[in-house]
Amino acid sequence: MGSSAGDLHEVTQLLLAWSDGNRKALEKLMPLVYRELRRLARRYMTTERPDHTLQATALVNEAYLRMVDWKPMHWHNRAHFFAVSSQVMRRILVDTARSRLRNKRGGGNHPVSLDEAVVLSAAKGAELLAVDEALRHLAKVDVRKAEIVEMRFFGGLSVEEIAAVLKVSPFTVLRDWKLAKVWLLRDLRGETIDES
Repeated sequence: MGSSAGDLHEVTQLLLAWSDGNRKALEKLMPLVYRELRRLARRYMTTERPDHTLQATALVNEAYLRMVDWKPMHWHNRAHFFAVSSQVMRRILVDTARSRLRNKRGGGNHPVSLDEAVVLSAAKGAELLAVDEALRHLAKVDVRKAEIVEMRFFGGLSVEEIAAVLKVSPFTVLRDWKLAKVWLLRDLRGETIDES
């Protein structure tokens, strides 16, 4: 995520101050994290249809508004912040896709094919909803694996950053990431998955 150690420390300190209710910390924080939030949003938007009603800037702004309006949240560090930010952006896009499908075609699930090496294809409309549904199924079976997919794929966090957020070893993150990819692929293909 390309920041210097000083920036990383400053972001963490500002997040902790914001958690403690310091609104001035939020004002100082936003310029430091805005570029990374835009990078995440652009990454999401490249997988969307060209005529999508949201642009990267609007997606960042909507995510920011939702996060600022939350009850006070205790931020652990920069990686935690970006993990939550990516989750919020994904939810915004899923809500937009649901609304669009409901209004345009009446909704419905469509089968999605996945490239096993990548796990998640370019998520457009119904495909994004199918991926979201598969992630929700995975979360019912194994919350940590679903969180790892969200942070790794959608948030672009490194294995080490995810390990720090979840307080597990990098080896555990890698193992769970591999298992989650297989699980999601099978779920998206409609294969019966033993959830025991």
